Amino acid sequence: MLGRYQQFSYIVSVINRQIQKIERDEMEKHGYKGAFAQYLVAMRHNDQGLTSAQLSEMCDKDKAAVSRVVAEMIEKGLIVRRCENDTAYRAKLFLTDEGCKIADYIAGRAAAAVEAVGNELSDGERKMFYSTLDFIAGKLQIISKQGIPNQ
Repeated sequence: MLGRYQQFSYIVSVINRQIQKIERDEMEKHGYKGAFAQYLVAMRHNDQGLTSAQLSEMCDKDKAAVSRVVAEMIEKGLIVRRCENDTAYRAKLFLTDEGCKIADYIAGRAAAAVEAVGNELSDGERKMFYSTLDFIAGKLQIISKQGIPNQ
């Protein structure tokens, strides 16, 4: 029998791996990397553009990883960087028409996946699940910043 920690971390790990696989499979249909999916969807909900730092925070990814992916997405024509005062510092990133198309596709496919996964749950079960998951995420964020409390 697995302990609570092992069971929890295993389940979270499996969910994360499967999400990444689904993102990869869906993005490869269009010739893009799976790593682009989360960034594109986040940007789609921010028509005013995002800086790399904002994108990093929104997607909970480190800035170096975001910089690499942003460079690739610019090269692929999915996003553009608009500089103010002829400097790239704090430049905002915007989706191109192709980026919007792919972001909409991925958001639709993600919604279909979530629907397929949760279609056997009642509204109450779903609400409780997300509430509990949000609670756990919040507590883990606090512990990661403040450390594990002494018993």
